[in-house]
Amino acid sequence: MGLATRHVVRSWSIEDEQWLTNARDDLVTEQISSRRDDVTEFTQAVGPFRSYRRTVRSDVTTGQASLVEETEYSLVVPWFGWIFRPLVNRTIRRRRPGSDTNPWWAPPDRLDERQVLILGLLAAASLLSAFVNTLFTQTVAFAGDDLGVGDWGRGVGGTVVRLGILIGLPAALAADRVGRRRVVIVLAWVAPLLAAFGALAPNFPVLVATQTLSRPLGLALDLLVAVIAAEEMPRNTRAYAVSILAMASGIGAGVAVIALPLADIGPDGWRFIYALSLIWLLVAVDLTRRLPETRRFETYAERRIENRVDTRSEPDTPMQGNRLAIQMAVAFFGNLLIAPASFFQNAFLKDERGFSAGMVTVFAFASATPAVIGLVVGGRIADRQGRRRLATVCVPIGGTLLATTFWLSGPLMWTTAIVGAIVAATAYPPLAVYRTELFPTGRRGRAAFLILASALVGGSISLLATGALLDRGVAHGPIMSVLLIGTLVVTLIVWRTYPETAHRELEDINPDDRDSISHPGFDGPH
Repeated sequence: MGLATRHVVRSWSIEDEQWLTNARDDLVTEQISSRRDDVTEFTQAVGPFRSYRRTVRSDVTTGQASLVEETEYSLVVPWFGWIFRPLVNRTIRRRRPGSDTNPWWAPPDRLDERQVLILGLLAAASLLSAFVNTLFTQTVAFAGDDLGVGDWGRGVGGTVVRLGILIGLPAALAADRVGRRRVVIVLAWVAPLLAAFGALAPNFPVLVATQTLSRPLGLALDLLVAVIAAEEMPRNTRAYAVSILAMASGIGAGVAVIALPLADIGPDGWRFIYALSLIWLLVAVDLTRRLPETRRFETYAERRIENRVDTRSEPDTPMQGNRLAIQMAVAFFGNLLIAPASFFQNAFLKDERGFSAGMVTVFAFASATPAVIGLVVGGRIADRQGRRRLATVCVPIGGTLLATTFWLSGPLMWTTAIVGAIVAATAYPPLAVYRTELFPTGRRGRAAFLILASALVGGSISLLATGALLDRGVAHGPIMSVLLIGTLVVTLIVWRTYPETAHRELEDINPDDRDSISHPGFDGPH
């Protein structure tokens, strides 16, 4: 997260003067700050840099006229600079005539410094929330063995933890009233602290109790991260932001997976994994220091105060109600397969395929890491070509492949899991971005919570049924195949009812916001 300034100096032929002395329009949109004698200086008009200056001057020291281009810049990307700084450096160093386009890895819109800061901080918050949300799922098989609990008990525990989502409701409501920033900061501190108490649990019910408190707060943090991203990112970059946050979530969940071998230390080795939750307090410190409130919420709050509007008494419009019902249905049916497939995957590998904790870790990474490809592709296509068609194609294919994994063993199982994860990940950005796009500012937090609650209800019912069937000796494969029906229902709903929201401002998608938030000079974050 350093503030190092980079210098790139390049020599050019005098024949390249016209190209060099024109303003660039790639990662950054330049503007001419000065033009004197043989020196032209450009600065950033729109772009992600904290500081940026490009100077072109004549050079006759070699005895032959040439041009020297010097670019000086500083890029600050919280937490993930190690990924993006090399890409930016490579782009700056390889500029050449005809290359004035945004690189493939960059967002469709040019982000400014504030948006880069916010996206980086939100990605860090996604690390935290994903670890907390994944912790119980990844460790329940080992904790259950140590504490003497079978598949049915584990399924009940998973259901109880999921139903604890009600604890997150006040956070979602508060975010719509007092702001996103304050609530996110509180959740970032409390969720990992509560999760860490699982390391001290004397029995399975106490372990479930600690995670019933921490996991819903982690989920509430995750949904508010998505809300902030939707409100701060430009209209052509919302799905891209979802894919970045999803990749960060994958890393956060991956930390829990990497830590799984600790469970092989001894019967209670799983406790060390819960203790790792305290590491994420570093993210809470950074969010407290640097995360701003969203500009859309600030404008909304000002309007509410000026007009003395109490949003608690404002009824939902029919359009809001229809959209919420559709989104809740998709979340419910989608989790009928996803929840048990992820929750019981480790038990399946451990009990039916004889995997050790180490091999479970290898399988999880081998199948999950390539999913990054799907997230990148899904976010890019969703922003450029639209969300609806992409989701309609990828949801049934991804679901079918994931369910098929539980029928197979050996190389076929690994291959199906990897391809299924990539296809399912491609469907994630277009589906996830709808959860925040389709609702007005004053209802966005509440709507996101209700959609999440619906997903958890669907997942909880599915977990109970799956756990009961497994305890009766039914194999994982037939159960997952039946649950695939939920994925097909999701596909039908998306195809028949979802609007296309790509390339549209949130105020255009939500007419209720158009008058209350938009004002001269405001057409969304830039």
